[in-house]
Amino acid sequence: MNNQGLQNQPGSQPGSFGGYGGSLAVDRQRVLRNTYLLLALSLVPTVLGAWLGVQTHLFEGMRHGLTSLVFFVGAIGLMFLVEKNKNSGWGVAFLMGFTFFMGLMLSRLVGAVLGLSNGPSLIMTAFGGTAAIFLAMASLATVVKRDLSGLAKFLFVGAVILMIAGIANIFLQSSALMLTMLVGVLGVFSAFMLVDVKRILDGGETNYISATLALYLDIYNVFQALLSLLGIFGGDRD
Repeated sequence: MNNQGLQNQPGSQPGSFGGYGGSLAVDRQRVLRNTYLLLALSLVPTVLGAWLGVQTHLFEGMRHGLTSLVFFVGAIGLMFLVEKNKNSGWGVAFLMGFTFFMGLMLSRLVGAVLGLSNGPSLIMTAFGGTAAIFLAMASLATVVKRDLSGLAKFLFVGAVILMIAGIANIFLQSSALMLTMLVGVLGVFSAFMLVDVKRILDGGETNYISATLALYLDIYNVFQALLSLLGIFGGDRD
């Protein structure tokens, strides 16, 4: 059927109620709604993992290099399982396991910040700041009309560079490089929030489990970078 014939069909006008445009919009909103619900749920295992890690001092005596190795192997393995099972209920189960693991890995930073006299307030500030950034980027995604695929490629390159710099800093132990990386992570993954929400709204991501995984990683990295920066510059060590 040609375009003219399609346009002559009842209810087939883009954006009309019951038409293709309306159906696509409903599907995209459903994916976004399910993503936000699962994202909120995923924060519960993260908090539990962080609490357990702090209480048990799980990574306290572990070398930084070994901790990084556990992080990369565990995170990549669990992300693979999430993506492999994204079309079944197992995908949700593996996602919850992944977020619990990420909470465990966050516990070393959280424990260090809690060791500061104003540690709890810094954590709440980092949480509030992360929420504000996410709200701003998600809102911006609803009004941006241009295609952001070019920005996504640029951000991916930036994320790879940051990962390489992070591996290098395990051996270099440079404070200047660490601060540069934290600022870079904050900027790159804040922008990734915009890109990932926009991709859902544009129909580029139709699986809410994959969408949740992407947004969770954005939020996790922004929170971690923000908390680290607040601990460095705003921590009260008295």
